[in-house]
Amino acid sequence: MSGVTPEPWPRRRFLASGAALLAVGAGSRPSSARSRPLRLVTNWYAQAEHGGFYQALATGIYADYGLQVEIRMGGTAVNVLQLLAGGAADFVLGGSPDALAALQAGIPVLTVAAFFQKDPQCLLAHPGVGIERLEDLRGKPIWVSPGANLTYWPFLRAKFGFTDEQKRPYNLSLTPFLLDKSSAQQGYVTSEPFRVRQEGGFDPVVFLLADYGYSPYATTLETTRPFAERHPEEVRKFVAASIQGWQSYLEDPRPGNRLIRQDNPNMSEALLAYAHQALQDYNLLTGGDAATLGIGAMTHQRWQTYFQEMVALGIGAAGLEVRQAYTLDFLPGPTA
Repeated sequence: MSGVTPEPWPRRRFLASGAALLAVGAGSRPSSARSRPLRLVTNWYAQAEHGGFYQALATGIYADYGLQVEIRMGGTAVNVLQLLAGGAADFVLGGSPDALAALQAGIPVLTVAAFFQKDPQCLLAHPGVGIERLEDLRGKPIWVSPGANLTYWPFLRAKFGFTDEQKRPYNLSLTPFLLDKSSAQQGYVTSEPFRVRQEGGFDPVVFLLADYGYSPYATTLETTRPFAERHPEEVRKFVAASIQGWQSYLEDPRPGNRLIRQDNPNMSEALLAYAHQALQDYNLLTGGDAATLGIGAMTHQRWQTYFQEMVALGIGAAGLEVRQAYTLDFLPGPTA
């Protein structure tokens, strides 16, 4: 994830009827009986990884479904699960680890769609220093955030023999990694390789952890079970419209990117273009279950496998009812 902004809590609001939609050729649209917009809080500052949702606003897709939608971007100080549980958001973006954490904490979070079939989490290394396989990073210093301890680090420790002594504190700066050619650092395949090229002048070696067996969904759409039970049709429409937004964004990201840059002026056109291409190169949205079931797809087997893996790694508690964390009921296509 990348991109910063001096305004960590902007709002992007588009109503089902209004000049903003007419300006993009939306035409007449059904209005919603809801007295306020549906509120989506993202999991970071506005970026291409949120492109499908911004695209659905910019092109009037949400309005086509009769929905009023407001996007609020997250950031370093935004706890999206807390906002969701407290009723300050109707939907948030997360991932399988968030669903597991909420389930263990007794928070009724419900995942209703998974937009990234692969988690974009990666490790970056320097080229030309003998690091060609993920296993080659054993014993090397690796710059990681504290969140790694509850997500991918136990996986690397168990499967590849990494040790806690290798960890170095990552604070979003590339400088420590750039200065130490023996080191590696965490990143997203959609942003950090670009930043290394810009700041370091070279293309790093990239290890996408999903390609090595790290199995969570990412950019999942989460709501609460009570909200879904009270507003099932709105949830169904929001999922379907967001899927359509992602399909549109992959074809032509310009409308969504304009809104992303309005919410996050520090996001460059160059990084947006790089990330948009990376989404496709790594099949983040269209691989995995989505290859046969469509964008947003989830399966019972994938969820069960992930939870079993986390229990084996000591992250998840045995005996949890996995299906309390997600539902396939709101997905528009076939399910498995």
